[in-house]
Amino acid sequence: MDRARYLLSQSHADEPSVDGRRRRGQDSRARIVQAMLDLVREGHVSPSAELVAARADVGLRTVFRHFKDLESLYREMSGVIEAELLALAETPFKATSWRERVLELVERRGWAYERIAPFKHASEVHRHQSPTLALDNAKFVAGARDILRRELPASLADDRDLFEAIDLLLSFDAWRRLRRDQQLGPRDATEVLQMSIQTLLRQAERG
Repeated sequence: MDRARYLLSQSHADEPSVDGRRRRGQDSRARIVQAMLDLVREGHVSPSAELVAARADVGLRTVFRHFKDLESLYREMSGVIEAELLALAETPFKATSWRERVLELVERRGWAYERIAPFKHASEVHRHQSPTLALDNAKFVAGARDILRRELPASLADDRDLFEAIDLLLSFDAWRRLRRDQQLGPRDATEVLQMSIQTLLRQAERG
């Protein structure tokens, strides 16, 4: 009985230390994730383990231990993109007519693209080697197309050429081209895309 009581007391005595190690492990992982996301946000497409360790103030071994599987890191990055887009999707439109809502999509997506641009750039670099990023990109594209199809009148949504052209103009690729390659500011990029969409809609309605 005394032996059993001793072992039981030792077991309970060990619990705080086990919990402490678990909490420290969780804290280290959270710091590593935040460091990685911050570095990507700052423009580091593929931050090195050394850079992450220095930013998170942890050892290199700790970084490798938490991210032996790169997919876990990619899931964290995809989570940031998904959270931003979900917040946007849940925001009510200001416009009331379908035409104004389609044009408002340019503003809404431009706002979101500015926030997720560093993560999209990083995800595209690694997408070929990550099932997670490839799947999430496919979901992102499908979701964006569903929203556009919902806002267009059925007759226009069923016009394949028109739909594909507007979908392209609303894409992250179009926004990135205007912002990065053509060096337009957000307002100018928005105006160019809205003008292009308005032209397409007028042409379609004239038949």
